[in-house]
Amino acid sequence: MGAGAKHKLVFVDRLLATLVHLRHGATHDVLACWFGIDRSTSTRAIGEVRPLLSERGCTIGPGVRLHSLAEVVDYLGASGQTGIIDGTEIRGRRPAAGRKNREKFISGKNEQNAVKSMVVTDAIGRLLFCSPAQPASCADITHARQLGLVTLLADGPVVEILADAGYQGLGAQTGGRVVTPPHRKFKKNAPDWYEKMHERQRKAHSSRRIHVEHGIAHLKNWRALARHHGRREHMTDTIQAIAGLLSHQQTTILMADQRM
Repeated sequence: MGAGAKHKLVFVDRLLATLVHLRHGATHDVLACWFGIDRSTSTRAIGEVRPLLSERGCTIGPGVRLHSLAEVVDYLGASGQTGIIDGTEIRGRRPAAGRKNREKFISGKNEQNAVKSMVVTDAIGRLLFCSPAQPASCADITHARQLGLVTLLADGPVVEILADAGYQGLGAQTGGRVVTPPHRKFKKNAPDWYEKMHERQRKAHSSRRIHVEHGIAHLKNWRALARHHGRREHMTDTIQAIAGLLSHQQTTILMADQRM
């Protein structure tokens, strides 16, 4: 404690620089000009504050935060709420030529270099959890299994989790707690009555889980997640820091509306 070079910025200014960088994507050079410091000083400030923000977790009440997927499942079970999950991809810089496992960062969906995170919201779209970043080639259902979602739902409280077709198969592994769109029973020459019924069920499910898309859209409004230009090693801290800040804002607005 106390070792190393002394800070040229007080903590409030370091926090402000980090928030501007995350929200508007301002480069370290621009921040250095604004605060009248060297570029290395702004880089050091962001590198110190960003992990602190990512460790805060997602706010669900005054002084109450969720830090892990297990805490989210327990919270949903205790409150009787429905959770919604979905994966989102964040474009990043292409790995250097010759780097090992370079192809893992290529998305099979968009064929672009990206990383993936699993987002969990409640039934109204309030952010509850954003997972650490994974290479975009990882399938949504594989990512959910790696995070331990199957074990948490099978051994934990009774929770309903809505998901899209990319998670089909988790319902059977979790005793029906993960609800996905219905499978098509007819691949060819389906009767008209079945097509109408299937489309009605699909739309009903989509209308219930649309709120997670709104939550992801709010995340992507932050410039740092619209397209990441920094190092991929910082992606997990960046995603979880923004999720924590956004969830705090959402909870504050929700509580204000309830008091009115």
